[in-house]
Amino acid sequence: MINWQNIKEQLVKFLEDEVKKTGLSNVTVGLSGGLDSAVVAVLCKEVFGDKLNCVLMPSQFSSKSSTDDAIELCEKYNIKYEIVSIEPMVSAFIDNMDNDSLRIGNFSARMRMSVLYDISSREKSLVIGTSNKSELLLGYGTIFGDIACAINPLGEIYKSDEFEFAKFIGVTDAILNKAPSADLWDGQSDENELGYTYKQMDDVLKPMIDENKSKDELINLGFDEKLINMLEYRVKANAFKGKLPTIASINWS
Repeated sequence: MINWQNIKEQLVKFLEDEVKKTGLSNVTVGLSGGLDSAVVAVLCKEVFGDKLNCVLMPSQFSSKSSTDDAIELCEKYNIKYEIVSIEPMVSAFIDNMDNDSLRIGNFSARMRMSVLYDISSREKSLVIGTSNKSELLLGYGTIFGDIACAINPLGEIYKSDEFEFAKFIGVTDAILNKAPSADLWDGQSDENELGYTYKQMDDVLKPMIDENKSKDELINLGFDEKLINMLEYRVKANAFKGKLPTIASINWS
């Protein structure tokens, strides 16, 4: 059983300490109506109070329920928020993307982060990240898009565990009960795209990553080889997303 009170206290201290180090006191969070950003918003509200600003950034492909759910959370916790539609930005470029859902989704994610960083500049605030450990390991996020941030309180929490944490801190039922989705196009589903539930993937990722178990050991534990292969590939192929750009080393002699 995970001690969520202890986890919460650690994350509260992390947020307090890391923001203080920057000399800033305000924080900005992109609120999507999904679980990850809801958890971060609730934590930040407790730590920063009215110095938290949440930004809702729907596009023409966003579901109405996402905005409604985000607003419900803000109203429950008296969180300050604003709505900035990215529809004009996406519409201005969409003809160049050949109706490719992935390209449109990545572009939308980067437009959202551009808006978020502009607002953070206006507010003299720090952008707080919302990606969980499962997404970061699998590369299930857009580089320079939703992965971008100054600090991230969720990067060591697996998605399948996060539901329990969200319930513990009081995230609204509408958000708790919805299927995970980046909401980047109509009907988009994280788990449908990945081919497995987060629970199935996390059950393998935990021993693979946290205990450094080999493929043979994982197979002996009863895990599906196809799933193991997929996870190993994604973890290796997407590791670059979690690193700063590699700079060439030059010998000047």
